[in-house]
Amino acid sequence: MTDAPARSEPFDYETAFSRTIGWITRTEQPILRAKRVAIAGMGGVGGSHMLTLARLGIQSFNVADLDRFGIENLNRQAGAFQSTMGQPKVDVLCRMARDINPDLDINTFPGGVTHDNMEAFLSGVDLYVDGLDFFVLDIRAKLFAMCAERGIPAITAAPLGMGAAVLAFLPGRMTFEEYFRLDGQTTDEQQLRFMVGLAPAVLHQPYLVDPSAVDLINHKGPSTPMACEICAGIAGTLALKILLGRGRVLAAPHGMHFDGYRNKLVHTWRPGGNNNPLQRLILSVARRRFMR
Repeated sequence: MTDAPARSEPFDYETAFSRTIGWITRTEQPILRAKRVAIAGMGGVGGSHMLTLARLGIQSFNVADLDRFGIENLNRQAGAFQSTMGQPKVDVLCRMARDINPDLDINTFPGGVTHDNMEAFLSGVDLYVDGLDFFVLDIRAKLFAMCAERGIPAITAAPLGMGAAVLAFLPGRMTFEEYFRLDGQTTDEQQLRFMVGLAPAVLHQPYLVDPSAVDLINHKGPSTPMACEICAGIAGTLALKILLGRGRVLAAPHGMHFDGYRNKLVHTWRPGGNNNPLQRLILSVARRRFMR
């Protein structure tokens, strides 16, 4: 070890991302470089999404978050360190991403996504990646609806237990509302429908050792760092496939749930979304368990 400062080299895009060549082609890397991705939420999954996509070579982002890092974030959030406590999540993650690629073009929305700035947030965007807190459903639903209206593909990845459940909503296919069916429901019912709709295979449930930690009414739930990183890996792979237009993308009502703890990968299919008969049965069981 030495106390000498690390050597700083001039940034060169082609060299920085040359190790992806082989899994993508030399002509595809500039395509990724030219894409713009919107990420709402810079917390548990959103921060990891941004860093993963920045390392993939994507160079333009619209990012939003209104929160600051707190000690409760240290167990899972990519930007949470003792040195970043109290700092805005948007500022920290942008700083980290620019430490990967100083040429990043980032539009920041430090007040989060609102009804007033939603159009600007999605302006010029090629893909939306959902990183909002689980319990933020009104803005989430409106963002996905606007993506559908504008023909913007959208991905949501849920960190569940020690795995991830992922859904993609593609232009011209089943929409977020058609799948989750949240309109007209109470807030508690919406949260339940979102939870069950995200992961119809419920792979994580058998090893939930303390069900009382899932408190939908008070907006609390357990989390692991592994789940957040798995989310970023799967969502980043879907982003690559969507942005380059290659490889099959499972679009809703199809989904995927991988659980590292149980060594399982399940392809889910729920025609009708939460209106599917099997899904209605799972919702009924979930109401009795989590909404006493």
